Amino acid sequence: MTFNETVSIYAQQIFGSLFGAIEYKLALAASIMVLSVILAYLVDIIFKKVLLHFTSKTRFEIDDLVIKAVKRPIYYTVILMGAFLALSVISGAESYLLFFNDILLTILALIWIFTLININKILFDNVMPSVVKKTETKIDDEVLPLLKGISDLVIALVGIGMILEGIWGVNIIPLFASAGIVGIAVAFAAKDAISQFFGGLSIYYDKPFKNGDRIEIGDGQIGIVEEVGIRSTRILDFYNNMIIIPNSIIANNKIINYTSPQPKMMVKITMGVAYGSDVAKVKRVLLDIAKSIDLVLDYPEPSVRFDNHGDFSLDFALILWVRYPSEKFSVINEVNTLIDSEFRKEEIDIPFPTYTILKQ
Repeated sequence: MTFNETVSIYAQQIFGSLFGAIEYKLALAASIMVLSVILAYLVDIIFKKVLLHFTSKTRFEIDDLVIKAVKRPIYYTVILMGAFLALSVISGAESYLLFFNDILLTILALIWIFTLININKILFDNVMPSVVKKTETKIDDEVLPLLKGISDLVIALVGIGMILEGIWGVNIIPLFASAGIVGIAVAFAAKDAISQFFGGLSIYYDKPFKNGDRIEIGDGQIGIVEEVGIRSTRILDFYNNMIIIPNSIIANNKIINYTSPQPKMMVKITMGVAYGSDVAKVKRVLLDIAKSIDLVLDYPEPSVRFDNHGDFSLDFALILWVRYPSEKFSVINEVNTLIDSEFRKEEIDIPFPTYTILKQ
C-alpha cells in the first residue's frame, strides 16, 4: 500500500464519521482548497515582507537567493497539499481519485527536485567559486563544473527513483542494474580519460607541487609547473617548451620537487686537477671562487670535498647553495668560467686522459 492510499483511507475514516453525505465531503474539500490557497498566499506574503526584508539587510547575497528559490515552491506545495487532502476527504476508494493523488504527489516531487537543483546551482555559482579562488591551483576551478553536474544528476536520479518507487510502485532495482552495466561499459571505453581525471584529483588532494614549482618527473623531465588541469599538467622546460603530461603518468611516477618545502637548492660542481697539485691550494682557490659569486649563499657555507684519486686526476667537488633552483645553471656557468681563469693564474693544471701505447 502506497503512502497516498494510506492517507486517503485514514482521511476517509476520520472525515467520513463526521460527514456522512457526499455533499458535506464536497463542501469540506472545497473549504480545504480555499484555506490552502489563503494559507499559501499568507506564506507568500511572509516570504516577501518578512524573510526577504530581513535577508536584504545581511551582507550575504546567498540568503536572498535561497529564499527566492524556495518561496514559489513552498507556495505551490501548500496548494498541492490542500488539493491532496481535499481528494482524500472526498474518497479514498475510487481508482481515478488515487490516480489524481499520484499525479499531485508527482508534481510536488518534481517541483522540489527542480528547486534543489536550483539551490545547488546557487551554491556552485555564489559560494564555491569564492572557496576555490583561495587555492593556488586551477584544478579545483575545472573540477567545479563537473561536481555541479554530478550533484545535479544525483539529485535528479534520487528524486526520480523516489517518484517511481514511492509513488507509482515501480521497482527501480532492475533499472539501476541496467544502468550499472551501461556504466561499466562506458567506464571501460573511457578508462584513459578516467585515469587522467582521478590522477588530477590525486594531485589536487596530495599537493605534491603547485604552480611555479620546479619539478622533475620520473623519466627525467624537468620544468616549471605552469598549470595543473583536470586531465593534464603543463610544465615549461629549460628550452622554453610547453610540455603537456597526462595526470595519470604523473600520479604513477616519482616526482622530485626542487622548490618544496623551500626553494633553496644545493649545486655540486666536480672537476679534476693533475697529480702533484697542491690539494690545500686547490681547495682555497675553489672556495674563493664560490664566495666571490653573488648568487651563492653564505649559509650554508660553500665547501670543497676531495672525492677521489682518479685514473688521470685528483677529483674534487665544490658544494654550494643557491636561493632558487632557477639560479643553478647561472651559478654553474660563473663557477666554471672562474675556475678556468683562476686555475691558469695559480698554475693548477686540469689534465685530460692520456694513454701510453707500448710497442712489442
